[in-house]
Amino acid sequence: MGDAEISTSTWKLVEVGRVVLFIHGPHEGKLATIVEIIDHKRALVDGPASNPKTLVPRHAAALSNVILTPIVIPKLPRATGTAKVRREWVKAEVEAKWAQSAWQKRRDQREKRKQLTDFERFKVVKLRKQARFELRRSLAKVRAAAK
Repeated sequence: MGDAEISTSTWKLVEVGRVVLFIHGPHEGKLATIVEIIDHKRALVDGPASNPKTLVPRHAAALSNVILTPIVIPKLPRATGTAKVRREWVKAEVEAKWAQSAWQKRRDQREKRKQLTDFERFKVVKLRKQARFELRRSLAKVRAAAK
């Protein structure tokens, strides 16, 4: 018999301690963590953010309104109180990890681009053209040297 290699799934699972991002509803764009799984469509979430604007009160949220993030608060007990969730949130440095993620950086860039004026968008196009021209020129030099 051959050796079988067994590895765990890399899927993001709905689990207690998983950090979620709201995509619909009044808390859109805010982070929270799953505290308890109610059923296959709902979970009890709590978002103890340091900024009052991004705070998500403890409530039952439909899983269709959230996206699972790769961030997990390890070994968070089920149905933990808000104070304990807040301590674990800070200990796990959730907000710092989220701020450094490519996902949040893309969201920030998209938001920044939405705020640009017409002239600023024009300048972005011109700068991208210049960068592309320089890149192609350097690639042409490399190709010519390789012949």
